[in-house]
Amino acid sequence: MTAAAAVLIPHYNDHARLARCLDALVPQLDAAPRPVEVIVVDNRSDPALGAAFTDRWPQVRFVLETEKGAAPARNRGVAESTAESLFFLDCDCVPAEDWLASAFAVAGRAALVGGRIDVFDETPPPRSGAEAFEAVFAFDNRQYIEKKGFSVTANLVTRRAVFERIGGFRAGMSEDLDWCHRATAAGFDLVFAEALRVGHPARADWPALRRKWLRLTEETWGLQQHGPVQRLRWGLRALVLPLSALVHTPRVLRSDRLASGRERRAALATLVRLRLARGAWMLGQVFSR
Repeated sequence: MTAAAAVLIPHYNDHARLARCLDALVPQLDAAPRPVEVIVVDNRSDPALGAAFTDRWPQVRFVLETEKGAAPARNRGVAESTAESLFFLDCDCVPAEDWLASAFAVAGRAALVGGRIDVFDETPPPRSGAEAFEAVFAFDNRQYIEKKGFSVTANLVTRRAVFERIGGFRAGMSEDLDWCHRATAAGFDLVFAEALRVGHPARADWPALRRKWLRLTEETWGLQQHGPVQRLRWGLRALVLPLSALVHTPRVLRSDRLASGRERRAALATLVRLRLARGAWMLGQVFSR
């Protein structure tokens, strides 16, 4: 039976979270309103996924993509399927129990539909500064969609016709932002769907949070032109960035996602530390070759 939709999941060296994702997703297949195929595209993990996964989830197709990166993995997933609807999900996400049904329900609203992403802690209390920061700032996909014109691909529904018109994800940059901006520039609409829900773990500590944001900053740099004027503007942004922590302080203080004054102080300290780290990295790019 031809699948009406394909769930596409890139994976690299995150076996436990992928297992948790599939445990939440696969039981939904029987109740899906139309046939669905699930394709996990592995970026040559070490150790390989192997029989522990293929035997446990025979409903899932596991594909190997040797070119590293989520962008090539997602593109390979699309190429492996002929389904008209494309449901993008990340391997570290936990889809809500009605995620598949919701994906079908919202798919007709627009060419691109991004869903809600709820951050949860994987470690017991008390929260670290990174977890407190993530509780306030991570994955505000409604704001990304309505203010910045893109959805993260951790929870995104689209159509094959859109993908074929726009082309695949491009590596070496913020691929979800780039792809959504190309789609909307071509006239395709993008909307937010509250009912389409997944959970995503918070970064547990400072090294993990720093890696995430420097990667995002590096991807944003990759989208820029690097002439003298662009470098000057980038440098000015780098100098102003630490001061922007003051703008976001009220959001931390008012957040109902933080349970105590200790968590608010930890979130604020991490906010300032992160802005300083990103600003320093950005200044380094201004003077790079």
